[in-house]
Amino acid sequence: MFIFGLAHESRGFDPLVLLLAALAVEALVGEMRALFRIVPHPVRLMGGAIGWLEGKLNRERRGQMDRAMRGAFVVVAVTGAALGVGWGVALLSQTHAWGAIPEFVLLVALLAQRGLYARVRAVGLALQNEGLAAARDKVSHIVGRDPARLDAHGVARAGIESAAENFCDAVVAPVFWYVLFGFPGLLVYKAVNTMDSMIGHPTPRYRAFGFAAARLDDVLNLIPARLAGLFLVVAALFVPSARPAGALRIMLRDAGKHRSPNAGWPEAAMAGALGLALAGPRAYAEGTVDDPWIGDGTGRATAHDMRRALYLYVVACLINAMWVAALAVVRLNLFE
Repeated sequence: MFIFGLAHESRGFDPLVLLLAALAVEALVGEMRALFRIVPHPVRLMGGAIGWLEGKLNRERRGQMDRAMRGAFVVVAVTGAALGVGWGVALLSQTHAWGAIPEFVLLVALLAQRGLYARVRAVGLALQNEGLAAARDKVSHIVGRDPARLDAHGVARAGIESAAENFCDAVVAPVFWYVLFGFPGLLVYKAVNTMDSMIGHPTPRYRAFGFAAARLDDVLNLIPARLAGLFLVVAALFVPSARPAGALRIMLRDAGKHRSPNAGWPEAAMAGALGLALAGPRAYAEGTVDDPWIGDGTGRATAHDMRRALYLYVVACLINAMWVAALAVVRLNLFE
């Protein structure tokens, strides 16, 4: 980790040990909703700042190049602020005996293993026990497509795709950038990912303004997305109903079919592991996206397939934590 040792004398926890503890606590307690009823969540603060800047700078009467430049300014401003705050938190953590506590709390808040699991599971339970209308309502909170045009199989596929894609965005990528650059790296990644989710859409309003945010998000997810796919392939070895060879084959064959340069890797691995076809034509408020199918299995996914996907996801989260643990052991042995 490049950030470790930014202070001449560290009084805090080893950052990798702190990360492992945060992964364990977040897996047990989730998003700490009680705390963030009192104070605003960091992502909510970032979202508020991004929304305010977008409202001030992204005026429809401006030309496309002007809007693109203003969008780039937002990216620089928000990532710069995230870097500064992240650096301050890391410095506090390493220079004060109790300074690791704020970093630990923020780590737990910014990781989302359990949160993603809970949201996808809620869709599966609604589909199984409450009917299609309830499942459409639940899935509308985790995907951007038009829920009214989803049948039961479409709802199940949407939930599974969300678990696969967000395994990268919410779990693997934050951990990857924390391992490399500590809390500043994680906070910058979350800022960029939040900008991409808010303004990085290829719609008339955001195509130019959100161009820089979308491309930077693609760059930051380049390695984590492939790691996420690989973790799902390895996880398939330990899931009785999964197919590890199929996961690897479909990931290598079909990842490039996705319109995103990164999302196809975990989605293709998930499709191959479960024997499903994911992606394909999808309906959004802006219109229908006629994408190719990923995987050569059935597109008629069910609530049972959602449970299988979550099983695979949990094992992949454990593998993600295990590589951090392995690095921590190596680092601690080197610096004994």
